[in-house]
Amino acid sequence: MDQYGGDILYHYTDFQAVDGILRCAQLRVNNVLRMNDSAEMRHFMKRLCSAIAERLERDGNQDQANQVRALFHEELKKEYSAFAACFSFHRDDAAQWERYGNRGRGICIAFRREYLEKMAKGALSLRAVFYQNSMAGHPMVEEFLRLIQEGTPLTGENPELRRMMCEAWACSVSFKHPSFRSEYEMRLVVSPFEKEDLNVRPCYHVSKERIKKYYPLNLNAMCKEIGIGMEDLVTELIIGPDSAQSPAIFQDYLRDNGLKALAERVALSDCPLRGLTT
Repeated sequence: MDQYGGDILYHYTDFQAVDGILRCAQLRVNNVLRMNDSAEMRHFMKRLCSAIAERLERDGNQDQANQVRALFHEELKKEYSAFAACFSFHRDDAAQWERYGNRGRGICIAFRREYLEKMAKGALSLRAVFYQNSMAGHPMVEEFLRLIQEGTPLTGENPELRRMMCEAWACSVSFKHPSFRSEYEMRLVVSPFEKEDLNVRPCYHVSKERIKKYYPLNLNAMCKEIGIGMEDLVTELIIGPDSAQSPAIFQDYLRDNGLKALAERVALSDCPLRGLTT
């Protein structure tokens, strides 16, 4: 089992979002700028650049190190847009409830990791979040060094290098400050420069204060493509520790929306997180 071992991924959210996921069979990937500042993505790219260049310098390849720094300098001038849905390996976790589960008043959906991994293809990828400041141990360092050792020209127009840079940006979406390590998170990511490969029309949520862009993933179609149903994908539904939701009514909701099996998988949180409402 790897450091991100675990068969179940938990998505903490509110009941409005659960209605979209279960009744409408839509999983939204939201703009990553709502999750962590764009500075974190750029910080990842800068640290990745430094780790690659420093390895080259240690090996006596100063010219290549300078080329790498110039390449990333130009790359960081570009605009990007990245989208993701977040999951944790932690079940019924106090911090997750407070940060993402509507302050304990929401719900947690348990998904089978193996099925999400099968669904994540093309522009979609399921990625472990990287919590280290130093990128020296990140797999992308070795990937870039491999290309350089193969003699790949260090120019932005090179197709193989362009593909690698897109992969690096996708990894940057799953970078967070080490202080968040306890979240033990994975993200379903739409790669920043590969949205044209995603056959999904963007949608917009309009509120009193702003307009938010998101991509609605069709869970029914994605399940069908890998030969499963929604009731295979979802293993448990945990009502939050500070929620006023009646379990019986929630079970009726599931049965009346054709999700009879899920009605038998409703649980109440055991987390002693109470009194967050104001």
